[in-house]
Amino acid sequence: MHMYRIVLFLVLAVFLHSCQGTDGSYGPSEQDVLEGTFGNAINLSAPLPYKNTQIPAYIRYETNGNDIDNDKATLGRVLFYDKQLSINNSISCASCHQQARAFSDNAVGSLGVNGTTTKHTMRLINVGFQEGSRYFWDERAASIEDQVLQPIKDHIEMGFSAENGAPSFDDLINKLSQVPYYSVLFKHVYGDETVNDERIKESLSHFVRSLQSFDSKFDAGLAATGNFMDPFANYTPSENRGKLLYNTLPSAGGAGCVSCHAAPEFAITDNIHNNGVIGSLANPVVFEHNNTRSPSMRDLTNTSGLLNSPLMHNGIFSSLEQMIAHYNDIDMTNQILLDPLLMQSRSSGGFEGQKLHLSNADKTALAAFLKTLSGTDIYTNPKWSNPFKNP
Repeated sequence: MHMYRIVLFLVLAVFLHSCQGTDGSYGPSEQDVLEGTFGNAINLSAPLPYKNTQIPAYIRYETNGNDIDNDKATLGRVLFYDKQLSINNSISCASCHQQARAFSDNAVGSLGVNGTTTKHTMRLINVGFQEGSRYFWDERAASIEDQVLQPIKDHIEMGFSAENGAPSFDDLINKLSQVPYYSVLFKHVYGDETVNDERIKESLSHFVRSLQSFDSKFDAGLAATGNFMDPFANYTPSENRGKLLYNTLPSAGGAGCVSCHAAPEFAITDNIHNNGVIGSLANPVVFEHNNTRSPSMRDLTNTSGLLNSPLMHNGIFSSLEQMIAHYNDIDMTNQILLDPLLMQSRSSGGFEGQKLHLSNADKTALAAFLKTLSGTDIYTNPKWSNPFKNP
C-alpha cells in the first residue's frame, strides 16, 4: 500500500507539472483550451484527413512542393472561419466563401468591413487543381499563398490595410498572438507559438488547396466509361448531348467550351483573354477588360440544381441559360482584349463575335450537362465546416 501511494503521488506530480504555467499557476491542457472554443471539432491527436484524399487518377494534381499537411490544414480551417481576422471581428474568409454555396457568396458584391467588394466572390472549388498558375479574376496573384492574404489586407474586405489609419497586418499578428487557441495551434503545427505572415498564409493555403469536389455524376460516368467523348450510361440523352456540345468546336457545330475549360478539371487555361463580360460590378457602363481568370466549371449548381451564386466577376448572370446565351451570341461592342476564341471572321472581312447558332434544345442540353459537374461532399463534409462552437 505504501508503494502504491508513492506511485500515485509521482503520477499526480507529473500531471500537475504538465499543467503548470511559467508563473507557477496551473491552467488547462492544450486540448482543453481547444475544446472550450471548438468542442470536439479540433482534435490534435487525430486531425481530420486533408492530405491528398480521394483524388481520381484522371485528375491533374501538382502541388509545386506544397503537399497538404493535415495539421497545417487544420490550423488553416480555424483561420478561414475566424472573424478575428477582420478589424472589427465581423468578417471571416468564410463570410464570403460559404461551404453551403461551394465556397462562394449568393450576393453579387460581398459585404466587407468598409463597404462592398468591387468584384463578385469567386468560388474556391478545386483551386489546387487548375492548370493556370494565376488567381483572382484579374490574375493579380501568382500563387494560392499570395492569394490568401490579399483579402485580409484589403481595406474593404477585412481591413488590415494600414490605409487611412486602419490597422496593419502586423496589428493582426499581434492580435492573434494574444488568442489562447492560436498559441496552442501554432505551437502544435510549427513547434512554437510564434504567429507570423508566412505561417498564416501557409496554413490557410493548405486548407484552401484541400477544397475538392470529384464526386459528381460526371465523375461516376467517366470512371465507368473511361472516355470523356463516349456517351455515359448514367446520363440522360440531353446530358450526353450537352457533353458532346461542350467538347465539340464551333467549327464542327458544337459550343467549344472545352477550348477554355478543359475536362476533367474544367478549369480555365492560361493565356486566355476576357470573355466579353466587361461591365464593372459598381457601374455596368464602366468597362473592365482585365478579368481573364474564372473558377472551375464544377459546382456551378448545388445538389438541387440551383446556382450557388451569380456568374461572372460582376455577377451579371443569374442562370446557366443566361450565361449560355451570352456565349451563343458574343457582342463585341466596346470590346478590348476579347479572346480570339470568341471571334469569327465576317464574310465581308474583319471579325465579329462568335455566333454558335445553338437551338433551344442545345442550350437546354448544355445546361443539363453543366449541372452534372456538381458533387455533394463539398457542401457537408465536416473537415471543411466551421469549427467554432459559437460562430
